Amino acid sequence: MAIYSFYIFDRHTECIYSKAWLPTPEAGALGGASTNAGDRRASNKASDDAKLIFGTVFSLRNMVRKLGGEDDAFICYRTSQYKLHYYETPSNLRFVMLTDTGTLSMRNVLHQVYINLWVEYVVKNPLSPVEHKGGEGVRNELFELGLDQFIRGLM
Repeated sequence: MAIYSFYIFDRHTECIYSKAWLPTPEAGALGGASTNAGDRRASNKASDDAKLIFGTVFSLRNMVRKLGGEDDAFICYRTSQYKLHYYETPSNLRFVMLTDTGTLSMRNVLHQVYINLWVEYVVKNPLSPVEHKGGEGVRNELFELGLDQFIRGLM
C-alpha cells in the first residue's frame, strides 16, 4: 500500500494542512516533492493541487448528495493513477488522502487520524487557534510527528 499525500480542509474551504509521503505515479502530479531551486514554484504548485483536490471533492460530494439523497455519503473515488479517500467531520473539517489504486477504503484510518491525532493534539491544545484564517496552516509538532508515525506504520 502506497500513501501519496494527505490534506485537511477547514469549513472555509482553506487547506490548513498538507503532507506528501510519496510522489504520485505521474512525477508528482498531485502533491509531489519540492526541490530547493523551485521552492516558490513548488509552493504555488502545492497550493494549486490543494485547490484542485478540494474542488473535485466538493463537486463529487454535491453530486452524490443530489443523486442519492442527503443520507448518501461520498467516501472515495478511483482513477487509473490514484485513489482519493474522503472523511468529513461533524465540524465540517475535510480529511483527504491519496493512495495507490489497490488500497482498500481508508475511511476508518481517516476517522482515527481525526479522533486520535487531530482532537488530541490540535483541538485540546490551548495554544492552537480555533480558526485558521487566510489558510494559516496547522503548526503542531506533536500532530505532525504522530501523523507521520501513524501513516508510516500503515505503509
